[in-house]
Amino acid sequence: MGWSGAARDQGTFCFSCHTAVPYALARPSLRTALAEVAPTAAERKLMEDVRQRVRLWSATRPFYTDERHGPGKSAQSRGTEAVLSALMLAWDDERSARLSAATRAALEHMWAVQLSSGPDSGAWAWLDFNLAPWEVPDAQYYGAALAALAVGVAPQDYRSLPQIQDPLQRLREYLARNYPAQSLHHRLVLLWASTRLEGLLASEQRQALIEAALRAQNPDGGWSLSALISPSSRRGELLRDAVSDGYATGLVTLVLEQAAMPRALEAVRRGRSWLVRNQRGHGGLWVRGQEGFWVTHSLNKRRNPSSNVGLFMSDAATAYAVLALTQPPDVEPKTAALRP
Repeated sequence: MGWSGAARDQGTFCFSCHTAVPYALARPSLRTALAEVAPTAAERKLMEDVRQRVRLWSATRPFYTDERHGPGKSAQSRGTEAVLSALMLAWDDERSARLSAATRAALEHMWAVQLSSGPDSGAWAWLDFNLAPWEVPDAQYYGAALAALAVGVAPQDYRSLPQIQDPLQRLREYLARNYPAQSLHHRLVLLWASTRLEGLLASEQRQALIEAALRAQNPDGGWSLSALISPSSRRGELLRDAVSDGYATGLVTLVLEQAAMPRALEAVRRGRSWLVRNQRGHGGLWVRGQEGFWVTHSLNKRRNPSSNVGLFMSDAATAYAVLALTQPPDVEPKTAALRP
């Protein structure tokens, strides 16, 4: 939030798939364990920034613009921001079971910039900086799956509003139409969304997807991000590493917990065990003692692991590890979406 590289107009800052969004999803789940009665100062500042961007939607510039960052970046920024804003605010509202005015506005912005024609109808223009796994061409599907998750967690039966049925149907059709070509990473995010929003996956797709996730589990109980991402996701070779990492293990463990399939219970147990054993940062002693985060390295280039950019993947790893470890074991399915 205080990093100059994230500063934007109107006193706001950019929120990202790698750091701010995972933090917004994960940090509230620590309140019970830490005996907190209210959001932390960092949470409040982050969420107020999101709400301010929603309020000033027409007055703020996109996170990235065509003029400074190349053709298409303004539309990609608007699409990405609209989905992420809606997800963070809907996730926050789920705790109170009340749909706030800010969240309703964010969802309206999301539907307003949804693509309604062409091969990508039903999705959103999505940021592409050739950075896997979240900012590459095929990440448009990941963004659409997050939009479905936002609709699914929005309280007060938001999904049933008559005015969103047409765009919601376009979203479902896009997700179904493009499902076969997706990496395991993107399909797992869709599986997560399907536990909150019905009609996204057929029973046989769900079963096949869970089997694919189980086959990808390493002998130590973790998962490797390299095993979840298609080699063709990025223009240029990815940095491949078969070693288990925090982001892949946290994400897959969380999604399998949410799917609540008996077939996956042992894999979930082993995934949680890996996470418990591997909260150790880079494994060295630092100024303040050993770091307490989970590590994942960039798929795109070798970075200084202690820099802001070098920690991006570990930011996400830590958030998804927290989400996985704060779920009750053997969690029950949340919706009728798990029925055939």
